[in-house]
Amino acid sequence: MKSYRKELWFNIPKRRAFVNITPEVQKCVDESGIKEGLCLVNAMHITASVFINDDESGLHHDFEVWLEKLAPEKPYSQYKHNTFEDNADAHLKRTIMGREVVVAITNGKLDFGPWEQIFYGEFDGNRRKRVLVKIIGE
Repeated sequence: MKSYRKELWFNIPKRRAFVNITPEVQKCVDESGIKEGLCLVNAMHITASVFINDDESGLHHDFEVWLEKLAPEKPYSQYKHNTFEDNADAHLKRTIMGREVVVAITNGKLDFGPWEQIFYGEFDGNRRKRVLVKIIGE
């Protein structure tokens, strides 16, 4: 069995964003040479997420509104975590959206259902963060 590892780095210039990283992950699959296997993609920071969903701007807006209702950024004083930082809401949003995804690789391609894409979710931006891509297979 072969193994491949790569880190993707992001520096989102605002507090929150959703970025479609499917092309970067497929490039990793191509580089790995693995035709049949599994691809793990996970955020290596506790205020960022990796998830699978539709690449549709209305849905992304709905995620933003929904997450803000569940874990509003302000007032910062509502969170006990916010003593030295103001990112308690980002930790909660990451928990809701998830840490990682695993996608099957078939014939050298990410094996998705209709409309599925991989996203990096940033909830406390303006700093450099990484996503791990780990691929195993033959």
